Amino acid sequence: MRSSGSGIRALRPAAFGADPGGERLARIRRSPHFKDGVFQNPGGAARTRPSGSTLDIAKVFLDKDTRPLRSPKGTVPVHPTTFADLAKPPATGLRLTWMGHSSVLAEIDGHRVLFDPVWGERCSPFPFAGPKRLHPVPLPLAALGEVDVVVISHDHYDHLDLPTIKALAGTDTVFAVPLGVGAHLEHWGVSPDRLRELDWHESTRIGGLTLTATPARHFCGRGLRNTQHTLWASWAVAGEEHRIYHSGDTGYFEGFKDIGAAHGPFDATMIQIGAYSEFWTDIHMTPEEGLRAHLDLQGGAPHGALLPIHWGTFNLAPHPWAEPGEWTKEAAEEAGQAVALPRPGEPFEPAGKLPAEAWWRGVSGELRRTWRSVGVFVAEPPKRG
Repeated sequence: MRSSGSGIRALRPAAFGADPGGERLARIRRSPHFKDGVFQNPGGAARTRPSGSTLDIAKVFLDKDTRPLRSPKGTVPVHPTTFADLAKPPATGLRLTWMGHSSVLAEIDGHRVLFDPVWGERCSPFPFAGPKRLHPVPLPLAALGEVDVVVISHDHYDHLDLPTIKALAGTDTVFAVPLGVGAHLEHWGVSPDRLRELDWHESTRIGGLTLTATPARHFCGRGLRNTQHTLWASWAVAGEEHRIYHSGDTGYFEGFKDIGAAHGPFDATMIQIGAYSEFWTDIHMTPEEGLRAHLDLQGGAPHGALLPIHWGTFNLAPHPWAEPGEWTKEAAEEAGQAVALPRPGEPFEPAGKLPAEAWWRGVSGELRRTWRSVGVFVAEPPKRG
């Protein structure tokens, strides 16, 4: 007879993935970043659970006045990307296409890197529940063409998507993932010889690119129990001529300066600026913190292009839908930092003309909190003295 434990495992949804075991688990336990049975965050302990009570959080999320503001009031203007758009090599050697949320296709020095691809309708283990896309994917996954490497930042559902990985498992792409995440991919059909599984500060060479897993301040977990046995990471990617950085999910920490010193400066950074809240300040950055992280990565001064990610596609936090884009635009302009604001699916070259239109304004509700300056979305301007 099967044990009750094996019976429970048989009922476990495929999207939960698999727990690390064998030599993978042994390697995890040898990691200098694994202590007391869990992976540790840089800079000391980070609060990974919401700081407020369940009631406090529910009141904010269910508030009848602010809840409608967390979704667009109209159709999000998705750029009609085609295979032809992406077939012509970038003139400058570097082109980025934000597909929504944290999914970015980076064409760098003749190679194609796909970060955190999520083509599924929901970021959830179930097809019938969980946050649903607020806009369609700009183009079918198959229309991307060949991808040299898929990079995963961590194993949360809005970054590691079962249907997308299963589709990519049937291609020849290589997967670069943080330590432990390979267990999920193998469980879903990716062969071990196509996995490059890295601890922080480890690098792998894929074609003419060097990919390095760099620290981030976050956490992991997909199943009912969060065992903290899979690592989370940001990524630095260096080609022959260009360097780029993808933050994954992270709270702000001083380590961005060290990452920049070791692997930068970067021609472009892809920085998480959405899904922040006062309830989880340690593990997600606000737009102001995202800008600060970019500047830290660039040695303290404006340089390269900042591409805001992790916003616009899913409703994951209590802030208004358009707030991350609006605040990042204002903060970057105030700092003199070049910021790219593409529609989902709109390719651009960081060394060329950057998309700068605030495209979200036509489909957004009002923003009820102000940034430092009074913009067109401020519903309650500051009182004059």
